[in-house]
Formats: sequence, C-alpha cells, structure tokens
Amino acid sequence: MKPRRLTAVTLAALTATLPLAACGTDDNSGLPGAVDFSAETLRCAKESGTLLASGSSAQANAMEVWVNTYQANCEGSQINYKPTGSGAGIQEFLQGTTAFGGTDSLLTEGEVNESRSVCSHDGQSGRAVHLPMVAGPIAVAYHLPGVDELVLDAETLGRIFDSQITRWNDPAIAELNPGVDLPRLPITPFHRSDGSGTTDNFTSYLHAAAPDAWPYEPDKNWRGQGGQAADGSSGLVGMVQQNEGAIAYFELSYAHQNDIPTVLLDTGAERPVAASVENSSTAVAEARVVGRDGDLALELDYTTSEEGAYPLVLITYEVVCDRGNNPDTLPLTRAFLRWTASQEGQRALADIDYAPIADDIIRRVRERVADLS
Repeated sequence: MKPRRLTAVTLAALTATLPLAACGTDDNSGLPGAVDFSAETLRCAKESGTLLASGSSAQANAMEVWVNTYQANCEGSQINYKPTGSGAGIQEFLQGTTAFGGTDSLLTEGEVNESRSVCSHDGQSGRAVHLPMVAGPIAVAYHLPGVDELVLDAETLGRIFDSQITRWNDPAIAELNPGVDLPRLPITPFHRSDGSGTTDNFTSYLHAAAPDAWPYEPDKNWRGQGGQAADGSSGLVGMVQQNEGAIAYFELSYAHQNDIPTVLLDTGAERPVAASVENSSTAVAEARVVGRDGDLALELDYTTSEEGAYPLVLITYEVVCDRGNNPDTLPLTRAFLRWTASQEGQRALADIDYAPIADDIIRRVRERVADLS
C-alpha cells in the first residue's frame, strides 16, 4: 500500500480522534508536537487490516500519537490499542486475542513458558520477547493548597503510602521541607486498583531505595496497607484533583496535561531531582539489557544518587512472539512497530513527556522487529 505524505499538520489535526486513552479526567488532546516525518520512515504494511493490542496505560499517550500517525498515512489500516493496564494486557496476549501486549513489568518465567502455546502458527513455534519502546518518569503528584514545591525521599514516600505517616505536617516531611508551611491536613494516598506495571515499578523503587520503610516485594498488584484505590492512571488523576491532601503516582504526561504539581525526589544527590524527561533519561541511560536469546528486557538502577538522575522511572515493553506470530496480523504488527521504533517515532515522545529509548538499544529493537516471523 502506498502511504500518503506525512506532515506535522496532519498529525496534529488527528490527535483527538483516536478513542484509546483511558476514560477519566485526563485530557489527552493536543498531545503531539510538530514533528516532520518522511514517507520513507513510515512504511505501511502491504495489505490493510485491523490490529488489536492492549496493556500499559503508561504508554497510552505515546500510542495515541503513534496510532493516529500510522492510520492517517496508511489508508485502510485500523489499530486498536486499549490501555487496560499491564496485567490485563499480558493476560489478553497470552489468551491469543491481541497481536502484542504493552507492559511496564517483565513477564515471569511462567508467563514466558505459557506464551509458547500462543506463539505457534504455520509450523513455527516461538515465545514472547520484550521490546523496550517507551521510557519516562513516574511522577508522584499531590494536592496540597499553598504548597507549590514539595521534597520527599524514598523512605518518607514508603511510609506515606504504607499509611505510617498520616498528616502533611509530620516531622519527617517537615525536615525535608524547611521553611514550608505544611498544613495539618490528613494525607490520602491513592494507588492503582488494577494490576499495573506502573505500580510494579513504583514499588520496585520503594523496595530498592527504602527496604525498611517498604518491606513488600514489588508487584503489579498493590501490597501496602491502607490508602484508597482507583482504576488506571486516569482514575488516580481524578482522585488527586478532587481531594485535598491526596497523593498518587502516575506518568508525568498525565501530571502536565492536568497541571498537577509533582514531588521532587531527595535521592542523596546535592539537590533534589524533579520528574522530567531529561532527568529520567539520565537514569534510563544506565539501564542494561538482561534478556537473553533475542529478548531485550532491561534492568534499571532505582538507587542511583547521580546528580540530575531521576530514578523513579519505568520502561514500557511491547511483548510479541519472536516466531509463530499470527500470519493474518504479522505484516501490520511489523509495520506498526517498525514505525514506533523509528527515529522519528521515538523523537515524537519527548514532546509528550516520555524519554526515547537509548540509541544502541532502540537499534536492536528495530532489528528484532524486522526478524519477527
């Protein structure tokens, strides 16, 4: 299929048309920046069709940009990504109902073994592999009238989200914020009610950086005590907006779109570190590939105290079969993921509060996508 010419105007005009973002108070309109694309970069699949995918809500805003761009320039192709959360996305992929799943958590050994039955078509037998496609900071957002800047560290965050610190004027918070007039307001921590890779990464950070304050093993499902729950990142956004004293965690793009202040992390560096694309990129650059046999799973250092490194980050993977993909959707899967991993596709992320994957790693992702069979 011959692609239509890609333009920044076309991309911007279509942003609000794709119904993939989670419902709620988060306004995802106007997401993409004015990025110039070339038809050579986005090569459409030879045949049109429909591609179903689901999973991580952390990458919903990135998917909106990618999907709108692909559909606008590859006539007849329909890509339906549902931000159901990492847990549900992987479950649907393992049931064979989607072409790929988005997840912010690595598959377990059992899930990889389970994938072998799904990754079997036309005499080919394969397994699920991780393709890192999106990175970015997890923001800790709060609703505290009169407090425009707030510093917290991992230990204090762990105690807040485990309901051990219950008021905003607690001495532990006051010590980190000298001169700030902290109200004697109850703290209402909110966490995800659904199985979430964002929760997995958030609790991985707490457990690694403050194991005494957060003794629970990281998990997609919430393990802390107390607090209140909401569904998806958009649900947490709504709870923070509606409740004075609230604190929650979600992707930075949601905080910026809804003008919600975010916590600066005291990591032990000389200065507290803000949640930003630049600061998260500093931390993500230290990630190393730990997957084997073509799997590109990464390992992050949540305990870094490097100056300007924001360690509370996540990486979202597209999980696909290395071999044995459904032949009916394989061409469109390859074409779409080739676009998301392209230089221009990755460059678009910085304008919507995501960090592009490091060059040496995304190059390996492109090679892996080309080899899918």
